[in-house]
Amino acid sequence: MPIKLPFYAKASLLLVGLYALFSILYIAQGLIVPFIFAVILSIVLHPVVNFFVGLRINRILSIVITLILAFLLVAALGGFFISQGTRFSESFPLLMDKLTEIINETTTWASKYFNISPQKIIAWVAQTKGDLIDSSGATIGKTIITVGNTVVLLFLIPVYVFMLLYFHPLILEFLRRIFGKSNRTEVSQIISNIKSLIQQYLIGLMAEAGIIAALYITGLLLLGIEYAVLLAVIGALLNMIPYIGAIIAAVLPMIMAIVSKPNPWSALLVLAIYIFIQFIDNNILVPRIVASKVKINALVSIIAVLAYGALWGIPGMFLSIPLTAIFKLIFDRIDSLKPWGYLLGDTLPELPVNKTNQQNNN
Repeated sequence: MPIKLPFYAKASLLLVGLYALFSILYIAQGLIVPFIFAVILSIVLHPVVNFFVGLRINRILSIVITLILAFLLVAALGGFFISQGTRFSESFPLLMDKLTEIINETTTWASKYFNISPQKIIAWVAQTKGDLIDSSGATIGKTIITVGNTVVLLFLIPVYVFMLLYFHPLILEFLRRIFGKSNRTEVSQIISNIKSLIQQYLIGLMAEAGIIAALYITGLLLLGIEYAVLLAVIGALLNMIPYIGAIIAAVLPMIMAIVSKPNPWSALLVLAIYIFIQFIDNNILVPRIVASKVKINALVSIIAVLAYGALWGIPGMFLSIPLTAIFKLIFDRIDSLKPWGYLLGDTLPELPVNKTNQQNNN
């Protein structure tokens, strides 16, 4: 006879289970996050592997060719950032001198306008600078760790992707068997839908990023902002993080406009152009290219970005939308979880008609 637990006991067990789950996800993020990225990349690259296999090329060789092509694409993007970063580092001292001059002018203006002694403002700036220097040691240490982890990922993710592509039939058969023969068809449909969702979403996301980068480049070049191409590409990549990324993407060129342009209105013009481009993105590009593939409402998207960001940092922000879309797809296929899938979706129910208001109108 099954034991019936009271509600408070069930709620307590649920909270403890969720705490344990999120603790494991946070502690093991160094293993989990690269594996999730590898799964997504393997899903995207799988059709390319099938294309080479269709040309009667050995499967292992097909996977190797696909990984080499993907590596060349990433290397080209990395080479672009390195070349642009080298140019930026050469003029960085001049930009810092200009920034220091702006800070001094702002200090003089603030001391006159707010009737504050310039010495106090200078002392506050010096103290702030000292705090930054004191914390720089820890920051450098974290940066070294981050760079080290990135290097490890550069070697680890390709290995994951190769193994996932090679053992793709084995993994699919395992998933079908683990859920039993009665659910075999349903599991196959869910897996097929997840693969199609990831492929279409990422292709749409890349297309959107390319269009946004072109619009950013055009706008920044028209304003004569230095390093327009670099800032535009960074902005397009940040734009992949819903809502939050667009704000950060606008701040960077605004700072460059303040430092490199004599006219302070240049920063406002940059902001105006970015707002206009975001209007185009949110009302034309996203609904037709990206949102048509992922049916998630805006509230859930914001919560997902913040939650995954708190759990896994910036990589979690990039993974937030595809993972949430996968959960919604699974929820929609399971009867007991369909209400949660409906909650994640963007379909609004029809509002009930107020009969009193309707009679008054008649």
